[in-house]
Amino acid sequence: MKKGFIVFGILLTVFGLNKISAQDNSDKKGMSILDKAKVGFTFSDADAAAVAAKYIAEMDANNPVAGPTDGYAIRLNRLFGKHTSSEGVTLNYKVYLVKDINAFACADGSVRVFAGLMNIMDDNELLAVIGHEIGHVVNHDSRDAVKAAYKKEALLDVVSSQSGTVDALSKTQLGKLGSAMIDSKHDRKQEANADLFSYNFMKKYGYDVNAVESAFRVTQNLSEGAESSFITKMMSSHPDAGKRADDAKKRAVKDGLYQPYVQQKIVNTAPVTATKATTKTTAKKTTTKKK
Repeated sequence: MKKGFIVFGILLTVFGLNKISAQDNSDKKGMSILDKAKVGFTFSDADAAAVAAKYIAEMDANNPVAGPTDGYAIRLNRLFGKHTSSEGVTLNYKVYLVKDINAFACADGSVRVFAGLMNIMDDNELLAVIGHEIGHVVNHDSRDAVKAAYKKEALLDVVSSQSGTVDALSKTQLGKLGSAMIDSKHDRKQEANADLFSYNFMKKYGYDVNAVESAFRVTQNLSEGAESSFITKMMSSHPDAGKRADDAKKRAVKDGLYQPYVQQKIVNTAPVTATKATTKTTAKKTTTKKK
């Protein structure tokens, strides 16, 4: 099985709670310190999307992706097949067949969901979580994360000069910039705005907005488990899941939509195709004797 992830804890980028990285091969080709500094300050949405597209191609090639007949892929396509774009961003979805709990969206519109997350959240909760991740892209948080990475690299790395294009990035640099989009610890305002985007996404398309609160409760329960000390440390710059769940509940109450949410049955298996049993019938031939 192909592997590409270094797992840091039970909760990853779901709702901005933690981090994920990927293994990358290293080479010596790359942009100069001056090129990186310049691009870092002028980084556009198109630049971020170009970096994301290359990075996601590497990720997809080095991680187990659910095929079209896999139950996880069928479920995700059923939920998001109707959401192929958001605020001008074209979206594409895939499932990584790994047990870790995570979902992320990148600047090129690539949305990746881990099987581990799909094992613990029902359809509405998944919609809320992925809506949150899409919010980070629509709100330009992913672009800003890559821009910040460029600035950091301009200060820390001195490599041979090529050009200011994405094609000139080494695999190591590409990995760092791509990881920056996924791993970025968004500030409280960015997380709050993504939370609001998620709620409005659910409301706009007629989904149960109470699932936003429920999804936060799920992550809250996990963060209070065996990995709580680690997760508490990683969440130091973010509002806790409990408070964000409370905020989601307040929105639902204000809109007159609140009711206690009951998690629905979670099904990640492919539907069984019914086959008709064919029975062969033989007509009995009767003959009548003439008298």
